[in-house]
Amino acid sequence: MKLSYRLLAFMMVCVAAWAAPLPKDKAKEHEGQKVDSGSFGVFQNGHRVGTETFSIYQTASGSVIDSEFKTENSPTPDLQTSELQLTAKGDIQRYEWKELSPDIAESVVFPNDDFLTQKWNTGPGTKEHVQPYLLPVSTSILDDYFFVHREVLAWRFLAAACKQEKGLVQCPPKQRTQFGTMNPHQHSSMALSAEFIGLEKVSLKSGEQELIKLEFKTDAGTWQLWLDGHDQFKVMRMSVVGENTEVDRD
Repeated sequence: MKLSYRLLAFMMVCVAAWAAPLPKDKAKEHEGQKVDSGSFGVFQNGHRVGTETFSIYQTASGSVIDSEFKTENSPTPDLQTSELQLTAKGDIQRYEWKELSPDIAESVVFPNDDFLTQKWNTGPGTKEHVQPYLLPVSTSILDDYFFVHREVLAWRFLAAACKQEKGLVQCPPKQRTQFGTMNPHQHSSMALSAEFIGLEKVSLKSGEQELIKLEFKTDAGTWQLWLDGHDQFKVMRMSVVGENTEVDRD
């Protein structure tokens, strides 16, 4: 499992904090290097219920994670988008979420001095709500429906807990690393512990692969993630322990 210097640089970006918003006319340019892009299929009880399409960019000023989630095979499809901006140190710069269907709503999380603030409304002309959080800007966003946020946290964990030795990534087993997380949809925060479980053979569409297995635990439940150590540490699969929910890279 060789760790490229390009990915290591991005992972180190994820270890720290987020900065000021980009100018609106520049926010969508994403001048820089695309670190990852693709889509995740969301399955419940073996049936596809949603698709997340995402892109991760490393820019001169930090990183940008764009995502779109839509439901599948539903009478009224849900469509949501998000953009997560990180500073060059890895802290929260800005997070925007929008619901485009079936309703209209939007939310933004941004630094206010040393802590975070969220503003949101439930549609045009509705009252704007404001909620401050005693959360540092180094908090990780883990929003509902946007599974790429867990890939970013997985990279952050690898950068914080693992090391590169003789061209290989070495992660201490049975050692948990703590992170603070925020779920803007639920207006809540939660502590998360991440652990390297080991290597595991997994059957994917492309065949059987030996993948890195990580585990994220919170009071709300446990997620397991499988990453390809030979392909830029991309998350190939995620699942919720004890539930029939699985997320696979297309």
